[in-house]
Amino acid sequence: MAGKKSSIEELEHMMKEKEIAALGKKPHSAEKKQEKLISLKPKVQKKSHEEKKQVKPNIPKPSKHEETKKIMERIKEIQQKSAARTKTRVKSRQLQEKQISLNRAKEFKVPEKIPGKPAEEKEVKVSEGKKLKSSKSIEKQIKESIRQDIKEEKEEKIEKKQDETKFFGFKKEEKKLGVLEKYTIELDGTNVEVEMERTRSGTIYNLHVPEIGIASASLLGEIRNELVSVTSISMKEILDPNAFSEIKKRFMTEADKLLKTRIPTITEETKRFFVGKLIQDMLGLGEIEFLINDVNLEEVVIPTSKEPIRVYHKRYGWLPTNMTIAKEDEIANYSNIIARRVGRQITVLTPLLDAHLVTGDRVNSILYPISTKGNTITIRKFARDPFTMVDMITSRTCDLDIAALLWLAIEYEMNVLISGGTASGKTSLLNACMPFIPPNHRIISVEDTRELMLPDFLYWTPLVTRMPNPEGKGEVSMLDLLVNSLRMRPDRIVLGEMRRQREAEVLFEAMHTGHSVYATLHADSATETISRLTNPPLNVPPNLLKAVNLNAVMFRDRRKGIRRISQIAEFEADEKGARANIIYRWIPEEDRFVKHAESSRFFEDINRNTGMSQSEINNNLEDKKKIISWMVKNNIRDLNDFGKVMKFYYTDKESLMESIKKNDIKGILNR
Repeated sequence: MAGKKSSIEELEHMMKEKEIAALGKKPHSAEKKQEKLISLKPKVQKKSHEEKKQVKPNIPKPSKHEETKKIMERIKEIQQKSAARTKTRVKSRQLQEKQISLNRAKEFKVPEKIPGKPAEEKEVKVSEGKKLKSSKSIEKQIKESIRQDIKEEKEEKIEKKQDETKFFGFKKEEKKLGVLEKYTIELDGTNVEVEMERTRSGTIYNLHVPEIGIASASLLGEIRNELVSVTSISMKEILDPNAFSEIKKRFMTEADKLLKTRIPTITEETKRFFVGKLIQDMLGLGEIEFLINDVNLEEVVIPTSKEPIRVYHKRYGWLPTNMTIAKEDEIANYSNIIARRVGRQITVLTPLLDAHLVTGDRVNSILYPISTKGNTITIRKFARDPFTMVDMITSRTCDLDIAALLWLAIEYEMNVLISGGTASGKTSLLNACMPFIPPNHRIISVEDTRELMLPDFLYWTPLVTRMPNPEGKGEVSMLDLLVNSLRMRPDRIVLGEMRRQREAEVLFEAMHTGHSVYATLHADSATETISRLTNPPLNVPPNLLKAVNLNAVMFRDRRKGIRRISQIAEFEADEKGARANIIYRWIPEEDRFVKHAESSRFFEDINRNTGMSQSEINNNLEDKKKIISWMVKNNIRDLNDFGKVMKFYYTDKESLMESIKKNDIKGILNR
């Protein structure tokens, strides 16, 4: 046992020696490596230290021409634009990275290659506050390039939006050919400029409304909230059109006070603009109010939020504008505002609205999805300054002979029908003829939407129809008003438009009971007028057409943008049928009016009703021509001024003729 133990101990001792020997080798090799590194380190440090101190006078410095050339090359590279617009952002980032590297280059020069030798580091510290001229110019060019790219990116977004929405049907950068017309619109103390701008793709209606900044918009928002809390309006006032002007004045006064309190140094012009903006947004339809107040426009259409607002201009026809509605919800909101003011509502269940604004303008609104492109609003403007017979003659819609004949018919209570196509000027001609009515006659007018405007001297009662409420109650139809008007002892009945059989029956019954009737009808000629009257839906018996003494037919040439009285006719009727006898007609090739045939019964009716001979009728017509010609010469076209001349004619014709000979304008108008 003792021998075994000793042998084991010997083995353990041998193993320990081997382990110690193995461990002894590692420290030795590590020491050798460390010694090697230590020996190398000073050499490297010494080498770099020596290089720092080393002066190399033979290194050729780059010439100014080469340096400028390099700088120009870098600028050229920076200013190069990518062909694809989608890489604009990537390019701007690259330019920003170059700017960062440039800032680093302000502290250290870029290493240069020495000819014939390998590349070596050349660090030359630039003193603080000293800047390289070349780096400064490069930095400036980089910044300018970045600004240009950001600008191009914004323009790209705008162009993309215009392409998606088909804004005008032509690109923004299209060459402009000039401004055709320029004028100013005034609304609530604010003046905005309108330009008719001509381009290769057509004419554009540009409305220049001053832009409001974020801070100003925020301030107006706060004032708007205060106005709502300060000013109280009853439901009765909201629904009463006559109270609207009073509400407007109250809001303007309160808004004026609040603006003075918030901004004591505000200028009068800025204050008026802010007050006007508040009133338009709170009580109106925003910037659309400017279009509604443009006297040169006949229609304003909001097609959808994806298309520009379009207008019908009296001289240029349909035009796109530079205005759009941002969202469909805004169009729906405008429709609701209009509906509430007339005590109605427009919803998904009742998506159609036919109403009128406080100003009298007719509004038709249709909601999506009935209007498949989106919510739409059409505003047919009520004439603030209606056409008179002077305007009809100066615009060559008719001539003196036709005007005098119409005056003769209306003075002696002849029944007149005015027919024509859509927007041909039927109502305008009817309105122009109404001042010929004597002042001592009672006039009852019946319309769907009030469009007629008569002078102050006339004894006039206007009536309008009413649509039923959502429950189907409260409707007042045109037939109801026609029947009711016969109980009001009228001398003249004016019907906006004849559409249905019952209306036609009542109207012709009124003619046969001794009332003088004036109405409009959709037909393009005198012959078609007879056809429309004697066939469904009107179905008037042909023998009753003898009650119509005169038929004026209006025509609109959309290509030339003109309106003309194309025919003046009378109806000859019996049991077999009716036919038209055309007295005057318009020759389109020469744009003039000629006498087509002699009257067969119009002057006979005048003679039978008045006892005037043909020579007396002719003298009467000549006097009328002289009066109208004098008004045209002196441009007496205002409705009330025209009415004053007519009133003077009916009260003292001889004195009027003497005043006209003397050309006493003031004496006639101030009488």
